[in-house]
Amino acid sequence: MSDSTLSNSTLFGSFWKLVAEQGWQRFSLHALADGAGLSLADLRDRVPHKAALPCLFAKAVDRAVLRDTPATATATATGTARDRIFDVLMRRIDVLQPHRAGIIRLGRDMRTDPVLALMMAPQLAASMAWMLEAARIDAGGIAGALRVKGLCGVWIATLRGWEQDEGADLGATMAALDRALDKAERVARTLHLDGGDTTPPPPPVADVG
Repeated sequence: MSDSTLSNSTLFGSFWKLVAEQGWQRFSLHALADGAGLSLADLRDRVPHKAALPCLFAKAVDRAVLRDTPATATATATGTARDRIFDVLMRRIDVLQPHRAGIIRLGRDMRTDPVLALMMAPQLAASMAWMLEAARIDAGGIAGALRVKGLCGVWIATLRGWEQDEGADLGATMAALDRALDKAERVARTLHLDGGDTTPPPPPVADVG
């Protein structure tokens, strides 16, 4: 693990601890610098502004999921598209799990902070495009854009399930993801956008992770 990775791990750990304890509006950058063992000048080099932190974390989560994605060609990808999406999104949940309390607190705070939600929306779409690629599903073009919107909806529904899930086995989260994929498949078939094997439901409202 590189020094940069270690530093980011400490930074994100401190960030989510502060959010869990104080909420999004109350935590400060100087408290984050203290918790992460950084000077404010060093923190400024890493974080352009407070609202960038959830986006930087989402990109780090993308990288973690993509690192665990086998480098195989589309033709050799195993399982159905639904199976692959299910696997990718549950791997994403696994990456979020150590920071669960802070992420859930931020998600709740975001519901009353439309500015933060709007700022997060482009990153959510970008992350879901990469998750489609990780599942060996094309995220390009008009059809790809619809798939991205659909997967955003699936992911938000999964996060809502995860928020209520106190079980170690994440059974309720998996059930929420399963239901969201069922709905996505029905919409995809209705709009003739499934191509026999993919997933896109209605446009999303931004959420974290």
